[in-house]
Amino acid sequence: MRCLFCKKESTTSKSVEHIIPESLGNLSHILPKGVVCDNCNNYFARKVEKPFLELPAMTILRFNQMVPNKRGSTPPVSGFLMPSKCPVVLQNHLKGPSTISVEVPDEVFESLRNSNKMSVILPTEAPLPEGPIVSRFLSKVAIEAMALKLVDHPKGLEYIVDEKQLDPIRNHARYGQNTEWPYHSRRIYDANKGWRNKTGKNIQVIHEFDIFKTEDGEYYFVICIFGLEFSINYAGPEIEGYTKWLKNHNDTSPLYSRKKP
Repeated sequence: MRCLFCKKESTTSKSVEHIIPESLGNLSHILPKGVVCDNCNNYFARKVEKPFLELPAMTILRFNQMVPNKRGSTPPVSGFLMPSKCPVVLQNHLKGPSTISVEVPDEVFESLRNSNKMSVILPTEAPLPEGPIVSRFLSKVAIEAMALKLVDHPKGLEYIVDEKQLDPIRNHARYGQNTEWPYHSRRIYDANKGWRNKTGKNIQVIHEFDIFKTEDGEYYFVICIFGLEFSINYAGPEIEGYTKWLKNHNDTSPLYSRKKP
């Protein structure tokens, strides 16, 4: 067995690979040991996933949706205490009754104790995340999503490792090559949107993803996280083919446009 990213022998690797980080609620989309070697797994956790999760848009999303990390806590966010407009740090506590603690500067604590009325302004959403850390995260997930479809077919995994046309996106994810790799991002539904499952139960979708081929023969990876949709081209650093596809399909997400009603 060889690693998807560095292509080195990985048969003795001991760690499984979460395609989407556990800190985004992923407990099911997991690649077996050795598909991604331990060195690459550790690198992605520190240098790609962690910076992505710490982007303001993702931090606020995880705070508001109460998505815990491996230690069972959500990230703190900044807010304001009114009417003083004092900046504070807010922390969601998931153990026991759901509560939010407010950390205020020592110099204003006494004045707050004597206040008859106060309120806290919480952040609801940040601008869409931008920059190479996003495209590297998408590239990493895109390669692993392809491997997930072929995980029961060793020849298929060998194809992904050996396919030279995947080297640019592979190396962008692992080594930061091709620093400018455009992607498409937008919100396609509200983070709190409820969906009816097959049993009629109302559920919330945390994340969903797919690989699709346009009429022009281009392959794109599309992922949606709490309604935030991201798309990236497998073949190279351009996104015009995806925007063209959206225009020709009334801006419907490919996650839904090909599904039968």
